[in-house]
Amino acid sequence: MPMMARQPDRVVKEKSMLNAAIMTMLCGCVLLVDAPASSEEALPPDCENAMTQTDMNICAGDAYAEADKALNIQWMATKKAAAAWDDLIESEDRPRGAEERLLKAQRAWLAYRDSQCEALGFTVEGGTMQPLVVSNCLEDLTRKRTEELGQLSDGFVN
Repeated sequence: MPMMARQPDRVVKEKSMLNAAIMTMLCGCVLLVDAPASSEEALPPDCENAMTQTDMNICAGDAYAEADKALNIQWMATKKAAAAWDDLIESEDRPRGAEERLLKAQRAWLAYRDSQCEALGFTVEGGTMQPLVVSNCLEDLTRKRTEELGQLSDGFVN
């Protein structure tokens, strides 16, 4: 029986490295096939039935963005009403100031809202629900401010 020649250690190592590289590429190909294409977008979460913390965080962020959009619309209407009020009442004994004071109040309110919600977020600092807590706070205070601005605008008009 002929004796097989022993392969040098270098050849064995190269074959072993080649096999490992091939296996890595094959596994990577399987992962790429299973992964969504970059052009595919993940479906948005069902915010009525959000079950995961990630979905809840996304939904809370979306709700805050919606509230902020409504606030900005109301802000423009209230600012316009304040400017109209200033135009209506301006005289030597009654100077303008409604629009200026409204802007000052809004800036102070924004600083309060952001700081208040950041402080509330520290109650769950580092946890996965921190974005949810902060976003819920931002949404709540923003909706309340939108209502306040609406009432203020009505006061300028009437």
